[in-house]
Amino acid sequence: MRGNGSDRLSRVALIGTGLVGSSYAFALMNQGIANELIMIDLNQEKAQGDVIDLNHGKAFTANPTLIKFGTYQDCTNVDLVVICAGANQKPGETRLDLVEKNLKIFKEIVGEVMASGFDGIFLVATNPVDILTYATWKFSGLPKERVIGSGTILDTARFRYLLGDYFNVAPKNVHAYIIGEHGDSELPVYSSAYIGTIPIMKFIERHEKYKKEDLDDIFIRVRDAAYEIIKSKGATYYGIAMGLVRITKAIFSNENSILTVSAHVDGLYGQDNVYIGVPAVINRNGIRELMELDLNEEEKEKFANSANVLKKILAPHFDEVKPNN
Repeated sequence: MRGNGSDRLSRVALIGTGLVGSSYAFALMNQGIANELIMIDLNQEKAQGDVIDLNHGKAFTANPTLIKFGTYQDCTNVDLVVICAGANQKPGETRLDLVEKNLKIFKEIVGEVMASGFDGIFLVATNPVDILTYATWKFSGLPKERVIGSGTILDTARFRYLLGDYFNVAPKNVHAYIIGEHGDSELPVYSSAYIGTIPIMKFIERHEKYKKEDLDDIFIRVRDAAYEIIKSKGATYYGIAMGLVRITKAIFSNENSILTVSAHVDGLYGQDNVYIGVPAVINRNGIRELMELDLNEEEKEKFANSANVLKKILAPHFDEVKPNN
């Protein structure tokens, strides 16, 4: 990324100012993480309206962000391009149903961004996020460390919230991950889940009111949360927007924080050449390294299945992807 001084500016270009994109912009401005935010959308009138609306709230923020309308050409000197553009998931659709429509959209978007001379980090939020993050990596030609998807960051947050609610502890003190596809084949990693410093299974054994069987229901609620929200109000956007801001903060603050993002896996967990949700160390350069959890045999099998689901979707579009039979 450009400039290595401690006083360098943090610039973001947001592509797609729909419900997720505008929610991300709102959360980003309120947290004062970026110095500059450029908002880009095919619906230029909508994007310009968002810019005006957000700027009117600057008097109420502690660290006002420079927010302006822009085009793909303005991506030249930005550090981070966040892509929220694309066709939305409709009631009854899975995230994978969106592949054909969004691959075409992404080829054009990424091509336009790279033509500007962009040399920063891509952060992808559009679904199916694992597929489109892989596509962004291939279309851009950037190193895999600088192409990141939102992955299972929201699924993990939902998991921590529901486990915290069940065990009556703060979600921040629940250390547990959802990994795999951001979708129906994702899986909970109970073998590495902790309530504070206590393994979750031991915590259950010590308290009679908790039951292992209840964990299955909690995971189903996590996995199917998007369907429930879409049925209720048409789309999910607040949670994922806050997840995107969390990743943005980890990048710009050079945090080396561990977040479950969609990252390129090549050899980890016995999988190769696929973008999939795994814990990764995030800093100013993107993904520093992947963290390999000690999965049990059942979890390894489920993760392999999840990777293969994604590979089967990728294979018709990218010759180098070989799904397991």
